[in-house]
Amino acid sequence: MPVIHLRSTAIYLLLGALMLLAGCVAPSTTGACGLALPPEHSDADAIRAVIEAEGRLVVAQEIDALMALWTEDGYVANAKNTPDDHSDDQFWRGQDAIRHRYVRTVFPGAPAPAAPPELTIDQNGDRAVVTATTRIGDEVAPAGDRWELVKRNGCWQIVSLTYNLEAAHP
Repeated sequence: MPVIHLRSTAIYLLLGALMLLAGCVAPSTTGACGLALPPEHSDADAIRAVIEAEGRLVVAQEIDALMALWTEDGYVANAKNTPDDHSDDQFWRGQDAIRHRYVRTVFPGAPAPAAPPELTIDQNGDRAVVTATTRIGDEVAPAGDRWELVKRNGCWQIVSLTYNLEAAHP
C-alpha cells in the first residue's frame, strides 16, 4: 500500500508541475513588436514598419505573420470608389473575416510589389491615421488607402484599413 500511495503522489506532483510549465509560454508578439525594430525607434518608425510589413507579407503570403499585425476587433472596408457614400461599403470584420479576405481574395491576385511608398501619418497619442498612396504593380491609388492603428501594450497594430477611397472618374 505505501508504494502505491507514493506513486500516485508523485504522479499528481508531476502533473501539477507540467500544468504550471504549460502556462509559462512566451507571449505572442503582435504588431510592431514582432518586427525587430531597433530599440530607439520612434512611433512614426513603428507605424511605417507595420504598414510596410503588411505589403511585404501580402506578397510573401505569410498569413500568420499578417494576422499578428491586426487587432482582434480589426476590420477592412472597401469604399468602392465612393468615399462620401458609406452605404455601398463592403466590410470584413474581425480576424476570421480578415484572414478569409487575404487567403481568398488578396493572395490569388497578389502582385510582386505591394507597398505604399507615400505615407502621411497623423498620430494622436496611442492612435494613428495613415493615408497612403498605394502602388500595386502599375496601378497607382493617390490617397486611396486609410489605415487606422492603435498602440496597445507598447505595440502598434492595425485596427482598420479602408481602401478604394479615390473617387471614380466618369
